[in-house]
Amino acid sequence: MQTVEPLNTIPLQQFMQQVKSADNSQSREVKLSIQQAKNLAFTIGAVMSRLEGDLEKLVSQSNNNNEEIIQVSMDGGSGWK
Repeated sequence: MQTVEPLNTIPLQQFMQQVKSADNSQSREVKLSIQQAKNLAFTIGAVMSRLEGDLEKLVSQSNNNNEEIIQVSMDGGSGWK
């Protein structure tokens, strides 16, 4: 069975805290060092990749397990009055 490596979301948490602090102090901007920006970009990419992979698994499982057959019969409206 394939194990899923946990994601390091610390850069996301740090960014959200930085934005929250800037908002509370009514700052007009948030500055990131290039290293912080790189870590944030990498983390966002990893999270998005994981979500996309999980979505593919979910769609694949739902397509395989829940094949629904719908049958429609048309009688030309003969039973209507």
